[in-house]
Amino acid sequence: MADIATLTQQAVTLLQQLISIPSFSKEEDRTADLIEQTLQQHGVQTHRKLNNIWAWNKHFDAAKPTILLNSHHDTVKPNSGYTRDPYDAKIEGDKLFGLGSNDAGGCLVSLIAVFLYYFDKTDLKYNFCLATTAEEEISGVNGLELIIPDLGELDFGIVGEPTLMDLAVAERGLMVLDCTGHGKAGHAAREEGENAIYKALADIKWFRNYKFPKESEVFGPIKMSVTIISAGSQHNVVPATCTFTVDVRVTDAYRNEEVLEIIREHVKCDVKPRSIRLKPSKIDKNHPFVQAGIALGRTPYGSPTTSDQSLLDIQSIKVGPGDSARSHMADEFIYVDEIGKGIALYVEMLDKIV
Repeated sequence: MADIATLTQQAVTLLQQLISIPSFSKEEDRTADLIEQTLQQHGVQTHRKLNNIWAWNKHFDAAKPTILLNSHHDTVKPNSGYTRDPYDAKIEGDKLFGLGSNDAGGCLVSLIAVFLYYFDKTDLKYNFCLATTAEEEISGVNGLELIIPDLGELDFGIVGEPTLMDLAVAERGLMVLDCTGHGKAGHAAREEGENAIYKALADIKWFRNYKFPKESEVFGPIKMSVTIISAGSQHNVVPATCTFTVDVRVTDAYRNEEVLEIIREHVKCDVKPRSIRLKPSKIDKNHPFVQAGIALGRTPYGSPTTSDQSLLDIQSIKVGPGDSARSHMADEFIYVDEIGKGIALYVEMLDKIV
């Protein structure tokens, strides 16, 4: 078993190697190769499905509960504001630059280091399952969701996303709804047809004003926003349809299915969710891992952004080095010392329970 200082050095080197390899969502095969090879060099037996790599600790015991360590190795494409090579993983001063350095490379290599720290320990109360996954940035179906059935029974999950190592004890879910209001086409110069725009407006007003009866202790009310609208083909034709899109940020007070049912009860338009997979989540603040983090000065909070945590049906928490505000920014970076501090904090919190 390597010490934390050695694992930190190795983590920084691995992160530089990962940054140098483009790994856009659905194109993560080469970073998957690198992660697989790195783990195998440490004596870890790995498993792979598409671009997802997972492994269990050396002395896995089916009679013990299992902790999932998960983060992703895909990235968004670099935005047009970059002033430097996004794949040139240079350390300048106290910063390590590069696409994916903060989201979520720092978290990924830190959790790999944590897994290796515990890998060959024989006296653990828990097993560890490491899952380094693909397609997180596009909420794809060939990432974590694809391999969950292969991971076996899981009892608790740590999802690595940049949170400044504070504790995201709740996360909003997401539903994107495609809605269609129906009317009847006619000539605009005569009293013909039924204008689908006017019919849709009534439903749009409902989306704007409706308050769900239950509110989350962490997030407050569910937020619904109409973000796209389209209707009509030419100025003199009353439109027969009006389509609009609604962004629904679901809180832990409801399940996605419940919210969808309530919406359909109140509006006249057709409502089609693109997905109900991205679920809200919440963990009890009395959970031992949360309490361990609080004891170490970490702040619990509710995360408004969606991650692979939304795909889990177990108690889980989102926590990792780096800052969410730096995600997807031009000239993305992570502070080098955030990685070492992140590894040490992960281990300190886990030591309280494992």
